[in-house]
Amino acid sequence: MIVGTEWLIEAEGCDPECLRDEALLRDVLGRVLADLDLKSIGSVWHKFPGEGGVTGLIALTESHLACHTYPEHGTATFNLYCCRTRPEWDWETALKDAIAAASVTVTKIERGTSSEKEADPMTRSAGGAE
Repeated sequence: MIVGTEWLIEAEGCDPECLRDEALLRDVLGRVLADLDLKSIGSVWHKFPGEGGVTGLIALTESHLACHTYPEHGTATFNLYCCRTRPEWDWETALKDAIAAASVTVTKIERGTSSEKEADPMTRSAGGAE
């Protein structure tokens, strides 16, 4: 049974100034929320001092959306986890436009337990019944 879908996004070759711009990053995540009809129940943002990046976490009724930026490496990472089915979001176009990403990689993971995993003793949880 699938209990959710998680997207892991890596954006590389980004403009370091964009990766320090909290307002810009809030706008990007705001577009994700609006386009996918996600509901925020609160957020936490932190801009690291000086040349540091930004971390943002938005708790959702559907789960969470997060970003972490590393201007010193020209990299940003994003994570979206939803417990309800959602359409694919065009991370590549959005991040190339917003933060001048040279490349964007999106990994989609279906979360939950399948019958194959239950049959494989290597995938049981440490606290699971034998």
